[in-house]
Amino acid sequence: MAVLRLFAAARTAAGTSREVLTGATVAEVLDHAVDRFGGEFAAVLPSCAIWVNGVPASGETVVGVEDEVGVLPPVSGGCAA
Repeated sequence: MAVLRLFAAARTAAGTSREVLTGATVAEVLDHAVDRFGGEFAAVLPSCAIWVNGVPASGETVVGVEDEVGVLPPVSGGCAA
């Protein structure tokens, strides 16, 4: 199990910013997230950066009950000078 933290478009697609999900790896946690949140969330996921406890992670990264998996869509925009 791990705490999934969702930001920006991922949060909007899932309808929540936080969910506790089962899985021994990042890939398993994200698979459970897609099952729970559906197609809109799945469509956002490929463009997202994935972090575990504030460190960039891959699908093979092992996660435990106290780990936090962050899903961060790309950031754009800003202020024109």
